[in-house]
Amino acid sequence: MHPLPCLAQSHCPRSGIIGPTKLFSANCGNYGKRLVSGPKILDLEQTMFEGRLVKYVRRISYGPHVLKSVANSDISVVKASENMATYRFWMEIGGQLKALVKKKSNNKYGLYVEVGSLQLYEGQGELVMIWGLFRADSTNFMPLDFQRSSAGADSKYSTIETPFVKDSDGRLAVELDFEESLAPFYVSILLKSKLGSNSKISTIRSQRKTNFVVPVGFRSGYPSPLGISFSDDGFINFAFFSRSAERVVLCLYTDNTVEKPALEIDLDPYVNRSGDIWHASIHSSMPFVSYGYRCRSATDNKEHHVLLDPYAKVIEDLGLGLPRKCLGKLYKEPAYDWSGEFRPSIPMEKLIIYRLNITGFTKDKSSKLPGDIAGTFSGISEKLHHFKDLGVNAILLEPIFPFDEKKGPYFPWHFFLLKGEGCALRDIDSSYYHTEGGDNLTSRNALNCNYPIVQQMILESLRYWVIEFHIDGFCFINASHLMRGFHGEFLSRPPLVEAIAFDPVLSKAKIIADSWDPHEMEKKEIVFPHWKRWGEMNAKFCVDVRNFLRSRSYKQPCNSALCFSSSTSGSELSWNCGEEGPTKKTLVLERRLKQIRNFLFILFISLGVPVLNMGDECGQSTGGSQEYADRKPLDWNAFRSGFGTQVTQFISFLSLLRRRRSDILQRRSFLKEDNIEWHGTDRTPPMWDDPSCKFLAMTLKADALSNQPTSGSPDAGGDLFVAFNSANHLQKVALPLAVDTTWVRLIDTALPFPGFFTVDGVPLEAGLATYEMKSHSCILFEARKL
Repeated sequence: MHPLPCLAQSHCPRSGIIGPTKLFSANCGNYGKRLVSGPKILDLEQTMFEGRLVKYVRRISYGPHVLKSVANSDISVVKASENMATYRFWMEIGGQLKALVKKKSNNKYGLYVEVGSLQLYEGQGELVMIWGLFRADSTNFMPLDFQRSSAGADSKYSTIETPFVKDSDGRLAVELDFEESLAPFYVSILLKSKLGSNSKISTIRSQRKTNFVVPVGFRSGYPSPLGISFSDDGFINFAFFSRSAERVVLCLYTDNTVEKPALEIDLDPYVNRSGDIWHASIHSSMPFVSYGYRCRSATDNKEHHVLLDPYAKVIEDLGLGLPRKCLGKLYKEPAYDWSGEFRPSIPMEKLIIYRLNITGFTKDKSSKLPGDIAGTFSGISEKLHHFKDLGVNAILLEPIFPFDEKKGPYFPWHFFLLKGEGCALRDIDSSYYHTEGGDNLTSRNALNCNYPIVQQMILESLRYWVIEFHIDGFCFINASHLMRGFHGEFLSRPPLVEAIAFDPVLSKAKIIADSWDPHEMEKKEIVFPHWKRWGEMNAKFCVDVRNFLRSRSYKQPCNSALCFSSSTSGSELSWNCGEEGPTKKTLVLERRLKQIRNFLFILFISLGVPVLNMGDECGQSTGGSQEYADRKPLDWNAFRSGFGTQVTQFISFLSLLRRRRSDILQRRSFLKEDNIEWHGTDRTPPMWDDPSCKFLAMTLKADALSNQPTSGSPDAGGDLFVAFNSANHLQKVALPLAVDTTWVRLIDTALPFPGFFTVDGVPLEAGLATYEMKSHSCILFEARKL
C-alpha cells in the first residue's frame, strides 16, 4: 500500500554587544536619604525582600582617583560556565562595570559587581551602588522591606544603597546574595560618587546614559532560532521578532486555567535585544507550562492582551474571554518515529490531485463517522478508500492554518499550527504587512512576503512541515502577491519565490503557484518566475474551457488550454443548460450530465496535472460562487445515487487512462509540434477565425520508438484522437487515416451509462472512417494494431 502524498495549501552566535535599559531618572536627591554616613567600615547588614533575606556586603572608603574616558560598545555578555554569566558595561565616564551572576550550591544566586579603571576626582571619594529589582515593568521597582536599627520594621523602600569595598586584589566591588526562589528578576544599578573635599555628588550611568541592568535567575538568551528552543544545559531560550515594539514583556504561566500570567518579565531592550529580536532564557526546572508576549510602545501603559508566539509549535487553547487566547506550551515535542515510512516521491507530472476542505470533507452526518473524528484529519484517513477508488494519488488540503473567521481562510493567524488564534501579526509588528503602496493593500491585511523577516518565517514554516510532518508540497493561493515589494510594486525577481525554488530542504517538495485572488474572487494572469521549479495553476484553463463548451468563444483559446497545465478551479462562467435551478426536464438533465462528463474528460485529457475539487465526483456545486462561506459539506449520500456511481467510475477510468498513456498525458515536457495535429470535421485544418464553428479535434501522436501498439491490447500505445463538439447539432467527424491499425472508441460522453466509456474499446465498423458526434459531446479514440 502506497501512502498518499499530502500537499499543504498555502544558530546564530550569541550577540556580543548589547547594552543596558532606561529605567528611571538618576535624581541623586531622591536616593540621598538612603546613604548612611559614619564609620567607613560597617558590619554585615541584611535586607528583607518580600519576606526573604538578602545579604549585601560592608562598605569602606576608597583612595584618590582621576577620571578618564573610554569609548567603545556599551556591554558584552560572556558565558563563563554553566552556572555563571558575566556582563561588562562601558560607563559614561570611561572604564567598565563588570557584573557576574552565579548560581550557588546553597539555593542562592550571587551577584558580584566590580568597577574597574575608575578614577575619581582629587582627594578622597566614596562610590555607592543604588540598586532595585523589577520584573514585569522596568519603570516600577518591586518593594523592598529594610530592617535596621535606624529604620522601623515596617519601612518600605524600592531601592537600596550599598557602598563598594576593595576586594583582596584591590578592586572596587559589591556582592549581593538572593534566594533562588525570587528568580527570575532584573537588578537595576546606578552608581553614585562623592568626590573631593567639597563633597560633590555625581551619578555614573552607562555609556548610553541609562542604568546598568543585570538579569538574575535567567539569561540574556540568543536571537536565534526564533520561537523557543531547548539547550543541553537545561535552559529554554525565547526569541521573538518585533521592530516596532519598544517594550516586550515575556508572560509565563504556571496554570493554564487562569487569565493572568504567574510571572511577567519586561525584557530589557539592551540586554535582551539583538537588532529587532527580543530574547531571554530560563531554566526548564522552573514551574512554568506556557508562555506568550505583550508588545508595548515606550509610552503605552495599556494592558495589552497576551499574544501567541508566531513560531509556537505546541499550543494551549485557553478559550478565555475575547479575543480568544492561545499560548505556546513550554514543551519539547518528541520526534515522531517515521521508521518504516517512505516518501512516494511521485513526479509532479504523474500526480492526480484531489482538493478538499478538511472540515467539509467528513463533517456531514452522511459520512457516518463518529463525532470525535468527523471533520478532522482522522476523518480523512478513514476515507482513504474513496481516493483510491477515484485513482487519486495526492490530496491538496485547502487552507488549514487558523484564520480570521470574518476574512476567511486565506488570512491565517499562524504558519506552524493547524489551529489556534491569538497571533495577530499586525499586533506584533506592522512590518509583517504591507504598510503602504497601491491597491489598498494595507486594508487587505496582505503579508509583506518579501520583507526579510516574513520571508524567513515562511521558509522556516515550509521546512518545518516537510521535515516534521513529511508534507510533500505546497500550493500558494494568490501567488501573484508573492511578486510584490514593500510599496506594492511588482518585482521581476521576487526574493521569496527564488528562495523557495532553490532551498535545499524543499528541493524535493512540490511547489505550486495559484494566482486566484481571494479578494476579487478571480484569476490573475501573470508571468510567474518559476525558476524551473514552480508549477502553476493554469489561470486561463477554466475560463477558456467553460466558454468553449457553452459555445461562447473561439476554439483557439481552448487549444492552448488543452496543451498546458490544468485545474478545475471554480468560475462564475456557468451555464444552466436551458433552465435555471432544479428541473425535471429530460433534455436539460441530459445536457447537464453531458457537460459534467465533458468537463471531467477535458480535465484529464489535457496535458498537465488534473486537480479535482471536492464534490466534482458527485456533481456537488457551489452555484458558481467561490466564496468560502458558500462551500457546503460533502454529501456522502450522493455517491450512492446512480449519478454518483457513474461519475465516480468515470473518474476512476480517466485516472487509469492517464497512467496507461503516460507517454502522452503525463509528460514532463510539452509535446513537440510534430506530435500534435489539429483538425476540423473533415481532416482539414480548423477554422480558427470562424466564430460560428464550434468543433475542434486533435491527434496526439505517440512516440514511435518508445510506444509500439500491440494487437488488441488495452495497454496499446498508439495515437490518440480527441474531438470536441460544443455546437447544438450533430457533427460527422472524419478520423485520420489508420495504417496497419484500427481506431477503437474509448469515450463518447453522449452515450448512456455504462457504455459511454470502456477499457477494451469499441472498434469502428469495418470500412467506416467517420463518426457521428452528438451535440455538446466529446470523443476519444485510440489507434491499435489489427
